[in-house]
Amino acid sequence: MTTIEGTGSISGAGAGILDREHTVAKAGFNRWLVPPAALCIHLCIGMAYGFSVFWLPLSRAIGLTAPKACPDMSLWQELFTTTCDWKVASLGWMFTLFFVLLGVSAAIWGGWLERAGPRKAGFVAALCWGGGLLIGGLGVYVHQLWIMWLGAGVIGGVGLGLGYISPVSTLIKWFPDRRGMATGMAIMGFGGGAMIGAPFANLLINYFKSSTDVGVWQTFIVMGVVYFIFMTIGAFAYRVTPAGWKPAGWTPPSEKKSMITEHHVHLDNAHKTPQFWLIWWVLCLNVSAGIGVIGMASPMLQEIFAGKLIGHPELTFSQLSADQKTVIAGIAAGFAGLLSLFNIGGRFFWASLSDYMGRKNTYYTFFILGIALYALAPTFAAMGSKLLFVLGFGIILSMYGGGFATVPAYLADMFGTQFVGAIHGRLLTAWSTAGIIGPVVVNYIREFQLAAGVPRDQLYNTTMYILCAMLVAGIICNYLVKPVNSKWYMSEAEVAKLQAANVGAGPVQTGSFGIGTGGLDGKAALFWLFVGVPLIWGVYKTLQSAWQIF
Repeated sequence: MTTIEGTGSISGAGAGILDREHTVAKAGFNRWLVPPAALCIHLCIGMAYGFSVFWLPLSRAIGLTAPKACPDMSLWQELFTTTCDWKVASLGWMFTLFFVLLGVSAAIWGGWLERAGPRKAGFVAALCWGGGLLIGGLGVYVHQLWIMWLGAGVIGGVGLGLGYISPVSTLIKWFPDRRGMATGMAIMGFGGGAMIGAPFANLLINYFKSSTDVGVWQTFIVMGVVYFIFMTIGAFAYRVTPAGWKPAGWTPPSEKKSMITEHHVHLDNAHKTPQFWLIWWVLCLNVSAGIGVIGMASPMLQEIFAGKLIGHPELTFSQLSADQKTVIAGIAAGFAGLLSLFNIGGRFFWASLSDYMGRKNTYYTFFILGIALYALAPTFAAMGSKLLFVLGFGIILSMYGGGFATVPAYLADMFGTQFVGAIHGRLLTAWSTAGIIGPVVVNYIREFQLAAGVPRDQLYNTTMYILCAMLVAGIICNYLVKPVNSKWYMSEAEVAKLQAANVGAGPVQTGSFGIGTGGLDGKAALFWLFVGVPLIWGVYKTLQSAWQIF
């Protein structure tokens, strides 16, 4: 048994079941088994988007029928109180914890993931996400907000980061001929997680709630266990390509025509190149615009269309009765659900299209089409056209999701596949940044407009034009992306040594080795059905609630 210094991999019979060496595919393995394994993990961690389903019941965990409020309580006191209910605004900090920890953990442990392999990273993610929910459930049970934040927010957030990037490098290596489609299939699951998780959580809350309990801690426990099982199945289904593997009959495209490099840039050097930071800003600006809209989708539809949503076009939002506001809040929830459907579909559609258009042209499309739609949004609102307004923002959200799904392939094109998972992990700090910029821009401009006496149906006009300006900056950054200077490329000897170290000593040969063939055979079809049934159920539930808009 020998250890290769600097790789952390152990060759020979000493490899444990979680180690990378144990996951190298053998002859006869079908590569179409890898995307559903990734979906097993992404559909679970994607519930991070749906956590708002817990806020209202948790805000009356003690009062039960109504919140037991303590108006003068500081956030610090709220962390430890056992006698007062938590504010919805305080619970909302969980989103900040999720997405900051996702970006930070992906950046910190991305290099370890490349060495340890996707199975070990996926299993650790399952322990963190599932275990974090169990600890969060304990926090709800003993009514300690700090325990819930630590469990679901911090530990769960680490699980989010590791789970999110665990399949990226693996899928890109399995599908060098369709990089965008492969990452689109997996990252689609992250967008779909809330679509399954939110109605599932609602079912559990309604099952467990009683006259003495709102039913949330039990829901956390059940979901923690279910998610751990699903994610573990996904982690153990991962397989990695042997060094030198490529699909039978596939020829890499010309570098000059495609901007897809055959070379590799080391993780330690990627962030030293201008390309890394230009793509960082491309992602950050695309996400900042979209994430601001996601956070305000529900109030935006209610305030702009108000009485038009319930057959009273003459009524503004301020003129609606409390009962009417309750009705349109339900309709707006359907709008938010419909946007999540566009978000999911866009991840697969745009990432797959990027295989034909090229990554750079795909981002040009995001920015140019996005500018047109944001600029037209106030016109659609003034026309009173719900269809055009919903469709416009649906396309915007499809490009928001498409940006996430296309960026791993963009990085692989620029920096090669050897360290793409770890480089992607570091780039996700752009998401953490956008998670702060987007909501701050949208929320604060709304408050400023409101204080200035702007009518509610025009509150978002200025915001849309500011988001257009952000997308113009994105076009400039995307334009400046050029192929990486050859001085950053690893030598052939360095790459060969690294690849050989991942599978044990010996020369690296190139070929398909009878691996990757099979298409959608019986085994692959069953695995796709396993992840597809919950996804179809989530789509059905979303369409059911979205139908009320029209």
